[in-house]
Amino acid sequence: MAEVRHLLREYRERRDFTRTAEPDVTAEARIGEGLLFVVQKHAATRLHYDFRLEWQGVLKSWAVTRGPSLDPADKRLAVRTEDHPLAYGDFEGIIPKGQYGGGTVMLWDRGTWEPVGDPDEGLRRGKLTFRLHGERLSGEWALVRMAPKPGDKRENWLLIKHQEETSGRRRPPDILARHTRSVASGRTMEEIAAGGRTIAPEDVAPERRARRPAAKAAEKKAGKGGRGGHALPRWVEPQLATLVDAAPEGGQWLSEMKYDGYRALVAIGGGTCRVYTRNGKDWTDRFPEVAQAAGRLDTSGTLIDGEIVAFDEKGKTDFSTLQAALQEGGRGLTFFAFDLLWLDGEDVRGRPLTERKDLLQQLLGEAGPPLIYSTHVVGNAPEVNRRLCAAGHEGIVAKRAEDAYRSGRGRSWLKVKCGARQEFVIGGYRPSDKKGRTVASLLIGVNEGGKLVYKGRVGAFEGDHLARLEQLLASRGRKTSPFAELPRDIARRARFVRPDIVVEVGFTEFTREGAVRHGVLKGIREDKPAREVVLETPRGTAMQEHEARDVIAGIRLSNPDKVLFAEQGVTKADLAAHYERVAGRILPFVSERLLSLVRCPEGAGTQCFFQKHGNKTVARELKRREITESDGERGVYLYVDDLAGLVAGVQMGTLEYHIWGSRIDRLDQPDRLVFDLDPDEGLDFAAVRAAAFDLRERLATLGLQTVPLLTGGKGIHVIAPLVRRADWPMVKAFARGFARLIAGENPDRYVAQAAKAKRAGRIFVDWLRNERGSTAIAPYSTRAKKNAPVATPVGWDELRTIDTAQAFTIADMEKRLSMPDPWAGEAEGRQAITKTMLGKVGAEEG
Repeated sequence: MAEVRHLLREYRERRDFTRTAEPDVTAEARIGEGLLFVVQKHAATRLHYDFRLEWQGVLKSWAVTRGPSLDPADKRLAVRTEDHPLAYGDFEGIIPKGQYGGGTVMLWDRGTWEPVGDPDEGLRRGKLTFRLHGERLSGEWALVRMAPKPGDKRENWLLIKHQEETSGRRRPPDILARHTRSVASGRTMEEIAAGGRTIAPEDVAPERRARRPAAKAAEKKAGKGGRGGHALPRWVEPQLATLVDAAPEGGQWLSEMKYDGYRALVAIGGGTCRVYTRNGKDWTDRFPEVAQAAGRLDTSGTLIDGEIVAFDEKGKTDFSTLQAALQEGGRGLTFFAFDLLWLDGEDVRGRPLTERKDLLQQLLGEAGPPLIYSTHVVGNAPEVNRRLCAAGHEGIVAKRAEDAYRSGRGRSWLKVKCGARQEFVIGGYRPSDKKGRTVASLLIGVNEGGKLVYKGRVGAFEGDHLARLEQLLASRGRKTSPFAELPRDIARRARFVRPDIVVEVGFTEFTREGAVRHGVLKGIREDKPAREVVLETPRGTAMQEHEARDVIAGIRLSNPDKVLFAEQGVTKADLAAHYERVAGRILPFVSERLLSLVRCPEGAGTQCFFQKHGNKTVARELKRREITESDGERGVYLYVDDLAGLVAGVQMGTLEYHIWGSRIDRLDQPDRLVFDLDPDEGLDFAAVRAAAFDLRERLATLGLQTVPLLTGGKGIHVIAPLVRRADWPMVKAFARGFARLIAGENPDRYVAQAAKAKRAGRIFVDWLRNERGSTAIAPYSTRAKKNAPVATPVGWDELRTIDTAQAFTIADMEKRLSMPDPWAGEAEGRQAITKTMLGKVGAEEG
């Protein structure tokens, strides 16, 4: 141990363990067989990947600046850093700003490693060869030390993947782009940063720690038939609802009862069942009957989201009754299952809520208590909420029916409470002068800006919570107040305690001074850390109300109230919320495509510029891809693969997203054909609309089905989805030939040349978007024009009634999303450009 402490001396000296949640050198090490290896994605001053190998009782560590690569020819710089304790192998979360390495840390990969040769000799000589057995990295690798240069403060090594005998000749996939979520929690970097929660050794269940060969063998053995067919799913950060002041209107919302209990994720697999809290703690032993019942379901590799409750004498879910039941062994509890994240080893989070709930209902079947399927009502959310409140229930959670499951808090789920209720942190109490009672009232607060803000006193208690609280408070005394400020008369008579107990309080309202009125303590919340308790302020549900958040999808918005569209008063936060709202529709079109951005830092109508290359000023959430351009030069382009990337673009002043016609995995094979109908200034929209129908019919006779897009500008895009068979020269040849053909047949109506002088009174059939490097506006992107128009997919029948290309704006999207997707089933490539088609339009490839 003395040797280990010596090796960890630099690690210890660099950190203040009263401020950072990183494990100190005395923290319990990981369990299991084999030598641990771990890769942690680390967004510090610069994004890098920390590569760590267990040896000599510590984690030998290297900072790999560009992350590991599966390509043996791609040698990655790995800077040797200080040794870390073994417990660091379970660390994921936030290192506070101002601390060494401050930033977000993700457990990107983990497993075991085995040395090839003598590791001590390899470290000494500067060539360490080893085999990895991870969840993402495997095979033989090497770390090779480079010759030192004058001024080097650290050892520079190279991390190199060895060529395997079974490797093919094709370039290996980009492992970093493919895997963007934690192997421990399933969260993205943005979700970890937004959640602020740290996964530490003491709250990571053994089943979720680094896999060892013995554990993997046991899983495979259990997987031979029966319910052990898939491994136990890992905990996933749950989706959370945003508190609003009124129930949303519209048939796109499902209304469920808001239950008064403990949020829980039930994992089934590997022949066992685990019940996790909303923060990932294993509470299986506290809910034995729920775990036993779930374990009997005929499934494996399944993760269910729901709420564990107890019923009071009136038949209502009641938190105080639940607390009492837990004190007596957790018997007689019920699990209301309302969502399904994994089913039989398949991640179903990307499917619509309605589909996930159908699967969940089928899974539960006739199981019966303590497992109950949470029913819902489609639409009529205000009336559902009114009736539940009148019956004395908690309220409702309204969920958007077609949305995917997204960890963290957002507006896809909205909660509407019948009465005021809030979690608070206890910071002290007023002593009681009654015999046999220590506490007269509790002093409570919430976190605001890193401080504990006083929110009043609570002197009424349900059940026997007061007796239990008195026991907990007895060992938490401190001399100074944990509150940022406290009224003098309150402070004079107070006893202060360590602020780590969370309680739930019901109350009528906040006073003018911000204190709770008529507060009643409902129970103690052991499933939520005190640092996460903030004031929940109801938000409006109407689109015309401005978005109040300054963090969306994990991206902090500077100056969120800055107006970007003056006519409608749309702010930067409103624009970010638009992309959050349409994420389920826009991401399938923009993900994994190279982008061009129209950036207008001062808003629509001001100076804007076009950007397609990545540089140091672009947020890291916008991914980079280096490609060879048409002139043979190499260029770094941008793309996104999640909502965080879109919101990061908004933070940079992006008002338009334009997409390539191919995806980054096969850049030279487009999956869409686009004709942009661009009218002369003197033409009205009716002429453009008629032209769109004309192109539709002409392309249909050639065997191509199409969909229309209102561009949000002047015209319409007529788009034919394609299978990725033809290359760019062939698609370009067809597009050019088709445009010239119809322009030749109707010279008074169409023109196939871009020159505006030749466009007078006619429509330019813009075919130039169908070549490598050209872009077109993305569906559901805003346009940098007044009134915040949105490029909107429409149906052909619907188009007949539309009289402008700017028919839809940001304000229309809430209602628009409540309707069926006009491109559902139509915007998938099931057709291809053929040589026969080329012949019919008189085109030649090339």
